[in-house]
Amino acid sequence: MYEDKTLICKDCGKEFIFSAGEQEFYAEKGFENEPQRCKDCRTARKQSRSGERKFYTAVCRECGGEARVPFEPKSDRGVLCSACFEKMKAAQSE
Repeated sequence: MYEDKTLICKDCGKEFIFSAGEQEFYAEKGFENEPQRCKDCRTARKQSRSGERKFYTAVCRECGGEARVPFEPKSDRGVLCSACFEKMKAAQSE
């Protein structure tokens, strides 16, 4: 029913095979578009999107300890370290 197809990767321009098995899988999942990237470029794209998050260091407004946060702290608002943040959440849920 399906036959292997040769496609061109839109990122690197190299040819790659869209196998009959892959086509069948795409059809079963309801995917309507053929892949536009070769396996290597798809993998590289996924890895670039899931890169390491940048963390910033600040002083906890409660205990004065080190707080590592995934956003750049602003001077007008204090941040909490993980322990103080958990304490605050627990106190709010009571």
